[in-house]
Amino acid sequence: MKSPMALHRSARYEIDMTHGPILKKLLLFTVPLILSSILQLLFNAADVVVVGRFARQGDLCLAAVGSTGSLTSLIVNMFVGLSVGTNVVVARAWGSGDHKAMEDSVHTSMLVSVVSGVILAVVGVIGARVFLEWMNTPKEVIDLSSLYLRIYFAGMPANMIYNFGSAILRSVGDTRRPLIYLIIAGALNVILNLFFVIKCHMAADGVAIASVIAQVLSAVMITVHLCRRDDNCRLSLSKLRFNVPSAKRVLMLGIPTGLQNAIFAVANTFVQTGVNTFDAVTVSGNSAAVNADSLIFNTQSAFYTACSSFISRNWGAGRKERILKSYIASLTYAFAAGAICGVLLLCFGREFLSIFANEQAVIDAGMQRIKIMGFSYGICAFMDCSIAAARGLGK
Repeated sequence: MKSPMALHRSARYEIDMTHGPILKKLLLFTVPLILSSILQLLFNAADVVVVGRFARQGDLCLAAVGSTGSLTSLIVNMFVGLSVGTNVVVARAWGSGDHKAMEDSVHTSMLVSVVSGVILAVVGVIGARVFLEWMNTPKEVIDLSSLYLRIYFAGMPANMIYNFGSAILRSVGDTRRPLIYLIIAGALNVILNLFFVIKCHMAADGVAIASVIAQVLSAVMITVHLCRRDDNCRLSLSKLRFNVPSAKRVLMLGIPTGLQNAIFAVANTFVQTGVNTFDAVTVSGNSAAVNADSLIFNTQSAFYTACSSFISRNWGAGRKERILKSYIASLTYAFAAGAICGVLLLCFGREFLSIFANEQAVIDAGMQRIKIMGFSYGICAFMDCSIAAARGLGK
């Protein structure tokens, strides 16, 4: 039984998805998610900006770090998709009041996060150079790219722990704490980037180490919070074990989500492979422009996460009349975000690209991508939001 003080603290951070105006509550739920997604992307974007502007041979370092983006998305997003299963399963258990199922799902999910993170680390560290060779990474940057990738993947256990922990908190309506933890970790990441590159005269390796340290900090903070909770989301290290029914529910939703993420990442990997056959200027311009895609798609993705969470929570609570309303509200917000961001990017793309690059030729190369992609963002909402709604229903 929670104390009055604990209930008050929970009320400050957790949103009741089963009562009240959906449009307002869905937006309150989603805004911290959007900011969290942007901050996660800024881990990589900060790497790109710092090495591009301050490292020796900045253009080569920019190409080296940027050329790994599609590959990391392919592998990481496939595993991060597993956390979607955690979000849906825990939300439904919370909504239905099934405390035992909730406790089993929390501990099983956190164990899955550790195992998947270790697998990612081993695969990434061992296979980094081979993967880059398959992608036709230019010879002048492949050494730097493989070094960056190996260090980056060494931090994957922490990355997975943070993502699964965030999924658990989202399922109970708390999107603010993960944001707070990322703000702290993101600030540390930027400070360490500048320290390692400017003060220690490091390059791609320095920004990779900074990212790993920041990821470890965010994982520690979210784990400590889960261990200190006094409800059925409380994490007890002594209870970490695979509960077969819980694992089955999480993986049956998470694995298809991971495969879907992988399908799109594979397509982007082929695009990157083609881009890598051009000169370093074109690779650098494309790398800078990809940051716009990531920012916009992740902004929209926050509404898809909200859609799954609201639908699953209301389904578990028996509030079926709120399911369609949650879907329509999420779709409206996601389409508007994609359309508005696409127009802004077409108008101010050069200013955006100048954040990542100094040379006009690199900016011109980046604008070639932006002029095509700017029209597509809003349309994606109709497919992705529908898929998110199906996940919320356990499909």
